[in-house]
Amino acid sequence: MDTINLVMAALFFLVIVIILAQVITKPIKLLWKLLINSVIGLFLLMLVNYIGQSYDFGLPINIITVLVAGFLGIPGLLLLICFRLLL
Repeated sequence: MDTINLVMAALFFLVIVIILAQVITKPIKLLWKLLINSVIGLFLLMLVNYIGQSYDFGLPINIITVLVAGFLGIPGLLLLICFRLLL
């Protein structure tokens, strides 16, 4: 009977460790994805500003525009361009 309790406790402990590992690694993966998308968004903003120089058009590069372009990708960049053209 003690062996069964010991095995059950070990399995329960293993499940708790796996759950804690998932809870810890998910935010880190999310932060890496946000960082990579923000770098891509920054690159796209710089590309738009480089091409837009000949048309006297530019988007400000700040944390808000980089995050919008990073989170939403190309649709976010198009949204920023539309906002700039409307305002």
